[in-house]
Amino acid sequence: MDYTPLLSRYDTMKYNRCGRSGLLLPAISLGLWHNFGSVDVFENGRKIIHHAFDNGITHFDLANNYGPVPGSAEENFGKILSKDFTGNLRDELIISSKAGYLMWPGPYGEWGSRKYLISSCDQSLKRMGLDYVDIFYSHRPDPNTPIEETMMALDTIVKQGKALYAGISNYDADQSKQAIEILKSLGTPCLIHQPKYSMFVRWVEDGLLDVLDEGGVGCIAFSPLAQGMLTDRYLNGIPEDSRAAKPTGFLKADDITHEKIDTIKHLNDVAKQRNQSLAQMALAWLLKDKRVTSVLIGASSVEQLSNNLSALNNLNFSEAELQSIEKIIAN
Repeated sequence: MDYTPLLSRYDTMKYNRCGRSGLLLPAISLGLWHNFGSVDVFENGRKIIHHAFDNGITHFDLANNYGPVPGSAEENFGKILSKDFTGNLRDELIISSKAGYLMWPGPYGEWGSRKYLISSCDQSLKRMGLDYVDIFYSHRPDPNTPIEETMMALDTIVKQGKALYAGISNYDADQSKQAIEILKSLGTPCLIHQPKYSMFVRWVEDGLLDVLDEGGVGCIAFSPLAQGMLTDRYLNGIPEDSRAAKPTGFLKADDITHEKIDTIKHLNDVAKQRNQSLAQMALAWLLKDKRVTSVLIGASSVEQLSNNLSALNNLNFSEAELQSIEKIIAN
């Protein structure tokens, strides 16, 4: 299968400035957390990536442990890059990776030490066949390693040319403020924070978004559809082919309660009134906040990706719609 990107690929995507940096990110980015590992169908993942790029998604987000098996998403993505994104196409992509979760046995295989982060970055570059990634993240704060050491490792990775920008993920407001200040003092500003954020998970509103705004740091929300709950997948229970039904997924059947399904149905009614799918409304709801640079979606099919991309057709909310959504979520 030969691939030639569409000439019209930049015509419809919205691009937002990432904090106070020079970098623009697509409003919708593609994450390879699920559906791109060694247990998945390679050609399906390849088609999704082609479709994403053809529609202006320039940002592809990975981590060292994405799979399953861990590392296999990066390996598969590297194969797709070498087959389909040759010549100068690499310069049209923003590729990110992260390190923080368990990758290999022994005391140096996870968390936030200098040893682990730099080794992880080297391994990720090798798996993807890249000279550098555009963004490298500390995937989670380490309670036992000084935050200075973790941030100095990110600074080293950038100054060695292995990454163009540094980012953090899953850090709370206080940890983020500290990390941002340290990176700034080192001369490697924090570009972006990747928190879990959706209509159902809103902890970032309790200070983190303000910290990022003050620090000139972008925000890219992961799990914006709450692992698929904010879609029409669970309106009538748990389908056999859904993420909640998979033994390898993070969403468990126990998470889909009767109360949650009731909330999803009411949100779906609001989405219908807006002529959107629930997924489209959930993405638009996040992007209404100018502090949110991008939303990081997953996709198991080209059709699912297309549906999500259509969120960009209606990003505005009336005050009545916002109040209705808040009331539904609060109940």
